[in-house]
Amino acid sequence: MLIVIIALVMLLVVYLYNRYSYKKRESRFPPAGKFVRVNGLPVHYLDEGEGRPIVFLHGGVLRGDDFGKVMKLGTSKGYRTLALDRPGYGYSQRPQSGRAPFALMDQVQWLHLVFKEMGVEKPVLVGHSWSALLVLTYASLYPDQVAGVVTVAGGMYKEGYPAEKGDPLSRLVMMPVVGHVMMNILFPLVGKIMVRSIMKATFAPEPVPADYEDEVYALWLRPAQFRANREDVLQFVPAAEYMKQRYSQIQLPAVILVGERDPFPTREHSFKLNRALPHAELKVLPTAAHMIPHHQPEEVMKAVDTLMEKLKKAELAEIYPTP
Repeated sequence: MLIVIIALVMLLVVYLYNRYSYKKRESRFPPAGKFVRVNGLPVHYLDEGEGRPIVFLHGGVLRGDDFGKVMKLGTSKGYRTLALDRPGYGYSQRPQSGRAPFALMDQVQWLHLVFKEMGVEKPVLVGHSWSALLVLTYASLYPDQVAGVVTVAGGMYKEGYPAEKGDPLSRLVMMPVVGHVMMNILFPLVGKIMVRSIMKATFAPEPVPADYEDEVYALWLRPAQFRANREDVLQFVPAAEYMKQRYSQIQLPAVILVGERDPFPTREHSFKLNRALPHAELKVLPTAAHMIPHHQPEEVMKAVDTLMEKLKKAELAEIYPTP
């Protein structure tokens, strides 16, 4: 009995120390943007410049700061650039809906409410990686409230997705007690190894910026954010299955940007999406991999510029229709 008590006390000490460590690491990367509240919960976003709004949505690892370099390029061109921390990431709180998962459709509705709170009307949506599916779904449901869509190294189909056939780690993390123990006691012990391995695979064959790895270690492994990430992983396949027959109905202009050297199946997804979307243009970067916003931010802005040209031509055609 004494041994059990000692073991429980030791686990409690480890748990409390790890919680303290999470907070200490988090404090090195405080929120740098603004907040609005949606359904009573905080939403963190970056907002720079004036003009036509461009909204950037990050992938499944970190937060809106992923688009920091791209935003500066956008503001220099006269755009209003915004980057959101998706729910559960960075400093945006994720709604808790009991046993029901916070599905992709929930994120679409969340995004719709965020735009209303921020006063963003008819933006261009730019989605990287996981968020390519998010912006396409949003465009499908709210076509009159979106100017156009840019996907960057996007995942849009279940085929080849890392969790296509399920993901044991994600399912363990989502379990009420087991997941809590893993994230608060086990992960801090193996966190650096996990982060280094996943970041190497995500950036491959390009290098991982040292400051980015530090930020991922500080923020991504926080229990709330890691759980949000794992829930998104599990929600991707059903959402992609729902959307695959609806892509052809999206009549908005779109630009599909992908790297030839991407280690994930985004190139195949991008080619397939290009065949499905009626008004899309595909741009393949021969030397780029997956993390295009970090290593080729200028290419993201070129894709946005291409979309803007499409919009101008469409607007002129409405004003001066061909006789």
